[in-house]
Amino acid sequence: MDGGYDDALYVLTAVLLTPAQFPSVLGDDYPEACAALGLEPYAEGYGLVLGQDGQGARWTVATEDVSLVACAIAAWDCGMEYDLSPGERTVAAVLPGWPLAVAVAAPGVPAPHDPGPEPELDGGRAPLSPPDTTDWGPAQRRLGADEVALQWAHWRARVDADVTFVEPGEQPDGRVRHVLAEARAYLDSPPPPGRVRSAFATEQARTVRADGPGWSLVARTDDIAFVLLDEEPGEILPVGRGPELPGLLKALDELAVRPDAAV
Repeated sequence: MDGGYDDALYVLTAVLLTPAQFPSVLGDDYPEACAALGLEPYAEGYGLVLGQDGQGARWTVATEDVSLVACAIAAWDCGMEYDLSPGERTVAAVLPGWPLAVAVAAPGVPAPHDPGPEPELDGGRAPLSPPDTTDWGPAQRRLGADEVALQWAHWRARVDADVTFVEPGEQPDGRVRHVLAEARAYLDSPPPPGRVRSAFATEQARTVRADGPGWSLVARTDDIAFVLLDEEPGEILPVGRGPELPGLLKALDELAVRPDAAV
């Protein structure tokens, strides 16, 4: 793929950056994730293509052709080949570096490295680099929530059957209470796009993901929730259904953006 510079780009991977589906490690919501890359948070979103040029330099190409990138990702997930080559007219930005960790490299070119300054391409900005996840903080907390959503059955099996929903008036687990209150406040004052997302879980249920300042919530609409906090390193706190959680999750699901309706 010609990225607008002398060398072709050897595509290594791609991800979506849309209000419904974006690398949560980059931010609590879609505008925050876009800001991390210096992109405008357009409602239609972007596809991010990560690759290397002929000298091995890392580049990220943001394309407005979201459907093309979505098709490529779907094909790759099925083990099929797909030539991902966005047209030059759809390229919104060519950015040095990678915003995410990539474990593979293009064969036959030098090892991945940051390119030299290219003012005409990137405005002289520093190369993108993955967020630091070596210590517990917002990025690590969001990655933890991603893992809970991906491995729901594993984490659900670790929860005792008698876990109860934390009511706002109860004294225990006061860190958890403020998360539920902030999530409930989203129903009256809708948050930025992507703060609340919903994805397919089963024929009867959705996975609801909500994020906010210092917290992440992952839940199934037919089950319990888990909360992760910046102030509780490594802790995954279960919240039982009780009388209020089902209604809260249903309302959040109705508020959420959905990837199955976004592309």
